[in-house]
Amino acid sequence: MKQTKYVAREPDANGFIDYTPEEHGVWNTLITRQLKLLEGRACPEYLQGIEKLGLPHDRIPQLGEINKVLGETTGWQVARVPALIPFQTFFELLASKQFPVATFIRTREELDYLQEPDIFHEIFGHCPLLTNPWFAEFTHTYGKLGLQASKEQRVYLARLYWMTIEFGLVNTPEGKRVYGGGILSSPKETVYSLSSEPEHQPFDPLEAMRTPYRIDILQPLYFVLPDLKRLFDLAHEDIMGMVEKGMELGLHAPKFPPKPKAA
Repeated sequence: MKQTKYVAREPDANGFIDYTPEEHGVWNTLITRQLKLLEGRACPEYLQGIEKLGLPHDRIPQLGEINKVLGETTGWQVARVPALIPFQTFFELLASKQFPVATFIRTREELDYLQEPDIFHEIFGHCPLLTNPWFAEFTHTYGKLGLQASKEQRVYLARLYWMTIEFGLVNTPEGKRVYGGGILSSPKETVYSLSSEPEHQPFDPLEAMRTPYRIDILQPLYFVLPDLKRLFDLAHEDIMGMVEKGMELGLHAPKFPPKPKAA
């Protein structure tokens, strides 16, 4: 597993996590900036979720506040985890309707981009849509499938997750909108993903599984759902059959240059 310089904060005996004024300030900067950018860019279901969660702007929310809303809407919860977790733990949590949240926030030096998923990415990027039953159902199914999958199958499932839950777009009556948490928590990718610069393809789960990606660049290709309910429908299709087909057909050629080797 990769290493990280970040350390997740531990709760006290009452489950309260104490963050510093600087950390609350980083949260305020991030959420204020991103909410403005997402006007006219985020999908309606995400914006409804933001309204339901009622995230504070002046401080990092406590996990209990998020759990109250998720529990009342879809029965999900968030679970405190270290900065990075193994695949197995990730799938176990999703399969039990728990979304992993690392309880640290990026520094101001890494305000615009962070490889590790911090509390802003997880809470602001993903939790609003976990109030939506279609999105929640797909995420739960994904966790259960991943738990049973082999190491080789998990690699194909990971690409499906990347192209949907992290970096997915969706068609709406008003045009393309963002629903992927990796985009929703990134100012640069929010604007770029909806521009004419990257490629946009109609969503095809098999194609998504066969598409390589790099985590450290703006994505060259985004898959566009016809509507968010497509994820719910996909949860009831033979995803593992698609994985087997994808493994048989193999990967598409990458649409990006190889990652430079470290000196």
